[in-house]
Amino acid sequence: MPVMSYVRNAWYVAGWSQDLAAEKPFAITVLGERIVIWRTAAGNLHALEDRCVHRLAPLSLGRCEGERLRCMYHGLLFDPDGKVAEIPGQELIPARAQVRRYPVADRHSWLWVWMGDPALADQGLIPAAVGLDHPDYILGHGQLDYAAEARLINDNLLDFSHLTFVHAESFGAGPQFAATPGRITPIERGIRYERWTENSMGSSSRRSEVPMDSFMSYDFVIPGILLMTGGVFPLGTAKACDYGQPDYSKAVSGVTFTSQAVTPMEGKTARYFFSWGPHRNHGDEAQRDLLMGIAAKAFAEDKTMIEAQQRVIDDTPNPQVMPTAHDRGVTLFNRLVEKLAREEQREQSEAA
Repeated sequence: MPVMSYVRNAWYVAGWSQDLAAEKPFAITVLGERIVIWRTAAGNLHALEDRCVHRLAPLSLGRCEGERLRCMYHGLLFDPDGKVAEIPGQELIPARAQVRRYPVADRHSWLWVWMGDPALADQGLIPAAVGLDHPDYILGHGQLDYAAEARLINDNLLDFSHLTFVHAESFGAGPQFAATPGRITPIERGIRYERWTENSMGSSSRRSEVPMDSFMSYDFVIPGILLMTGGVFPLGTAKACDYGQPDYSKAVSGVTFTSQAVTPMEGKTARYFFSWGPHRNHGDEAQRDLLMGIAAKAFAEDKTMIEAQQRVIDDTPNPQVMPTAHDRGVTLFNRLVEKLAREEQREQSEAA
C-alpha cells in the first residue's frame, strides 16, 4: 500500500470555534506539527508553533497578554507573528528568537489552520461548510479521535458501498449502495458523488408510508472535507430531472446537511469532526437528536472497522490493495492529492 502524501497548501480543521474561549490557549497537532491557537479578549485569532524557543516548553500552557502570548516557564513574551518581544532579565533579543506563525481563520463554526506557505493562505479556499448557527438548519455536532491514518478515513468517506455492510444496523442502508456505484465527477479540488434511490420506503431516520425517490449528494474536497445534502422527493422525481440535481423546494421530507472534516494529527492518528441535522422546513430539535444518535452509532462502526484495518496494514509486509468498481472516487481524490503534493514539493525545491 503506497505511502500517502498530504496537501499542505490547504485549510485544515483544528477544532470547534465554540470550544475556544477567549484567552484560553488551545493545543492541536496537525500533520505532525504542534500548534497553539488562542483568541484574544478583543476576539482576534492567532496561531503559532507550540514551543518556546528557550527550553521548548509548550506555549499552549502560556498566558495571554493582550494580543501576545507569554511562555509560563521562563516568561518569554511572543508577538502574534511569532517573534519574541521580551525576555525577562535580558535586553538583547536574538534574531532567531521566533517561532512559526500559522494563518488561522474562524468560519462555519470551525477553526481552520493553513499548513503550507503563508503567502498562499487564501481564505477563499476554505470549503463551504454549514456552520452550527446557520439559519436554515438545526445541527448537532461531535468529533472522534482515530488510531488510524487520515487517508483511511478519507477512503471510507469516498466509497459509500460500505454502507450496505458496516451500517446496516445504523443508517439502515439497503443493498443498492453495494450493487451500483453512485455518479462520481471531478470538481475543483475534489470530487462530487450523487445518488438517486428510486421507489424507496425511506431510511432508518425517516420511514415513508408510500414509495418515494431519495437523493443524496456530497462534495469531498481538499484536504479531507465532506459536504453532503439529501432529501426525499415524490416518486418519479429522479426521472423527471434526468437523475441530476433536484429542486429542493419540491422535497417532501428528509432534507438534511452534514459537514465532516478529517484532520491528520501525528503518526497514525486523526481527528474526525462532524455536524448533521435537518432543514428547518423538514425537521426540529427532536429530528436533529434522532439523526445525531444514528450518526454516533454509525461513526463508532466506522471507527471500529478502520482502526482494525490500520492494525492489519501495520502487520502486513508491503501491503497491497485491490481496487474495485466502487473505488473511482477514492482513486480520483488520491490522485489529486498526490498531484498537488508533488507540485508543492517541486515548488519548494525550486525555491531552495
